[in-house]
Amino acid sequence: MVPLAEKLNEKSDEKFSYADYLSWPDDERWEIIEGVAYDMSPAPSTEHQGISFKLSGILYDFLKDKQCKAFAAPFDVRLVETEDESDEEIETVVQPDILVVCDQNKLDKRGCLGAPDITVEILSPSTSYKDQTEKLLLYEKHGVKEYWIVNPDAKYVMVYHLEGVKYGKPEYLTESDALESRALEGLKIDLREVWA
Repeated sequence: MVPLAEKLNEKSDEKFSYADYLSWPDDERWEIIEGVAYDMSPAPSTEHQGISFKLSGILYDFLKDKQCKAFAAPFDVRLVETEDESDEEIETVVQPDILVVCDQNKLDKRGCLGAPDITVEILSPSTSYKDQTEKLLLYEKHGVKEYWIVNPDAKYVMVYHLEGVKYGKPEYLTESDALESRALEGLKIDLREVWA
């Protein structure tokens, strides 16, 4: 049996859909961005997972009595042009490290259909470029209100806020700063906690 990664490399010009994605092995993690498949291996580092766990916990505590809900990867986000697209027509499915969804109508048994309010990507060597370029443009295009890019090694967070249909200049926050969300009123995270 030929591994999926090998099959995809043989057909690099082929476009994939969410329907294709659903047929792929459960023990492999993939994302599709505008029809292009990306392998999500290797698994994230210990530091990456520690930061994800801390941020997820902070968000969970903040949101436990609110309408918005936080989720951590693996959790599928299908970004669509129109809400009535079939699985064969959906060309983008991503798994942000953390996301927050305030519109409960976007949630279903398969994850989130449409743009979350906040997406968080924690950089790792294998995903750093994609997270800072392709996903930045993708989240902007689909109207994600806030995009947090967390750099575990350099200990900073860049926060992009949607201003109309474009992201403004990002806030650059170091480990001694506090992250104040505009999408979640009242959320203030002491970043020293994240790197403690």
